[in-house]
Amino acid sequence: MLIPFYKSDDKNFYLLEGDSMSILPEFEHKFDMIFADPPYFLSNNGLSIQNGKIVSVNKGDWDKSHGFDYINNFNRKWLALVRDKMKEDATIWISGTMHNIFSIGQILIELNFKILNIVTWEKNNPPPNFSCRYFTHSTEQIIWARKNEKVPHYFNYELMKHLNGNKQMKDVWKLPAIARWEKSCGKHPTQKPLSVLTRVILASTKPNAWILDPFTGSSTTGIAANLSNRRFLGIDLNDEFLKISKYRKIEIEDLNIANQYREKISGFNSKNELNLLLLEEPQINYSAELIL
Repeated sequence: MLIPFYKSDDKNFYLLEGDSMSILPEFEHKFDMIFADPPYFLSNNGLSIQNGKIVSVNKGDWDKSHGFDYINNFNRKWLALVRDKMKEDATIWISGTMHNIFSIGQILIELNFKILNIVTWEKNNPPPNFSCRYFTHSTEQIIWARKNEKVPHYFNYELMKHLNGNKQMKDVWKLPAIARWEKSCGKHPTQKPLSVLTRVILASTKPNAWILDPFTGSSTTGIAANLSNRRFLGIDLNDEFLKISKYRKIEIEDLNIANQYREKISGFNSKNELNLLLLEEPQINYSAELIL
């Protein structure tokens, strides 16, 4: 039996410490949605600019590339394991850049997923390109795919249209990178902003849905899920990142802080809109508790 690194009192937020490759086969729960932010394999001793200073792009040993075969085998293994944990009508979102996204797209097709969209997240405030030898890197890609070719998936088309001025939302999202207030419990080198994860979750899940993040890091996926009345399991090897995740969950158990954060999340027409939308959502009865 797996023992959680952390389980919240409301039983809506679970963390497991360890390698997803080993942990995923250890339980049977099926999820409504997956968000994965796997290693991009871009820690190649390159340089970037952060807060006006030249810094290394290296994130850690877990992000170093060991060649094409290594990257493909890694992606094939974790995607096959995650696929087994998806309900038949579930979808998966996977973020990446040119360093890993082509491998992931290829293997999704190999494993019989159906790719629905490749969303381009255009950052409002990307770091500048100080070499002046190519265009500024200002985007990341997020592949959205469903488990089965012929099993329909859930898409909240009307809400996405509403958030886009009553026009069909396109696959290019202009949203800011991580804000300082999102790092109140500590820093993670590849932390995603709540604005991106909240849109992902609202677009593809119903209230009380179970969401899995197999590379949870500081658990932006889980915080966005709980702020949106969804439930979450995150897995990570690094206990320091899991501690940040735990503190972030404890932080939003203060209802005033939770409401303040909902008001700060970008991508809505007004600061109160997310709170109002959540009040209007119909409640769906999924399995009451995660069984590990």
